[in-house]
Amino acid sequence: MLLRRLFYTCAFLSAMPTYAANFHDLTQHVSDHVQIIDARSSDYFNGWPQGNETRGGHYPNAVNINANWLPLLHHDQFQTLLTQDHLTPTTLTYVYGSKDNTEALTQALARQGFTHIQSINEPLSNYHGPLVALPNFQHLVSAQWLHQLIDGQHVNFAPKHGYKVIEVNWGPPTKYLFGHIPNSLYLNTDDIESKPWWNHVSAADLTKTFQSLGITENTTVILYGYNTMAADRAAQIMMYAGVKDVRLLNGGYPAWQSAQYPTQAFYNKATPSQFGTSIPANPRYIIGIPKVKQMLTNTVQNSVVSVRTWAEYTGKISGYSYIKPKGRILDAKWGQSGTNAYNMDSYYNPNHTVRNPYAIAALWKDWGITPQQNVTFYCGTGWRASVAFFDAYLMGWQDISVFDGGWYQWSGEKHDPTATGSVAIPA
Repeated sequence: MLLRRLFYTCAFLSAMPTYAANFHDLTQHVSDHVQIIDARSSDYFNGWPQGNETRGGHYPNAVNINANWLPLLHHDQFQTLLTQDHLTPTTLTYVYGSKDNTEALTQALARQGFTHIQSINEPLSNYHGPLVALPNFQHLVSAQWLHQLIDGQHVNFAPKHGYKVIEVNWGPPTKYLFGHIPNSLYLNTDDIESKPWWNHVSAADLTKTFQSLGITENTTVILYGYNTMAADRAAQIMMYAGVKDVRLLNGGYPAWQSAQYPTQAFYNKATPSQFGTSIPANPRYIIGIPKVKQMLTNTVQNSVVSVRTWAEYTGKISGYSYIKPKGRILDAKWGQSGTNAYNMDSYYNPNHTVRNPYAIAALWKDWGITPQQNVTFYCGTGWRASVAFFDAYLMGWQDISVFDGGWYQWSGEKHDPTATGSVAIPA
């Protein structure tokens, strides 16, 4: 039975209508209804040049499905990924990337019933038209880039005024002490946010914390963690404080481990320094209740965006053991989230790298959330909202912020208007 199954599988794949193509062929179909899949790493898709290429990004209208994700996905999960990217089996589909990647992805697509696939194995540099890249892609770095930087090698978009690598997590450095990126420091989120609402701490306390880490306003700060939301939260607060060059490690510490790069197992301590400017240098990045209420008076020019699960948004659950009220800010829009209050699955790829932010923006657009607006994100206390904020920043959105107190603080004020129940998703 097993041999028969293998025979039919091999026969099916060998009969699969897959053809070799090039970017010239693809440009000839520019007016046709085609699907384009970039099978490379999301880092190259986002904008980092691959190898010796002089420019990065992706072919216009391409979606990113890295062939290396395939071992992480069951059949149904892969099907969900295709549906998420609006890919249909009967549409002419171009897949580009290395030969190994396109072959693996092509076979996976065939098992999902795709019938018209063309593979492009030439380098993207052979395409001379415009590429699409995140305006701020250099603020989302790969494990390879960070390893080369630490190793003293030349890297694109190198720090100009020195750098600090910082692991971020909540609580004592338990995991950090077992192993971390060489020379990295540790930041406990309790040092940048506090009770009662888990808002950011005072300017004086932020100054003290950053100076103890040896951070100045001109230091390039590269943040990572086991929980990437913690790193996003720290990034957002550092940008608010005035650090000019904040970057995130794409995929966090798991990406570093997956690449089998070296680690350390002892505590690093920084040489203290003066921060160099008054905090906050960018007060617009974090707002409070009065500003939220002002924004809600005009939901055409402004968007107050709930980055919480649908169950939290509609008031079925609060999402937290320590938050009792259920619901949402009245007239808040929904910005997607994850499966619970402690993840942002909708915002990440199967390997936990950042999902294409433009795909997230397309979901936002369905809810009337656009880059021309003044947009603030909120969740329970700020972590998930910071993930959405950084996505918007990567795309170059200008008027963005985090409502620091989130649902916790808003629902704690008796007279703040709230709503529950389902709403019609905009067409």
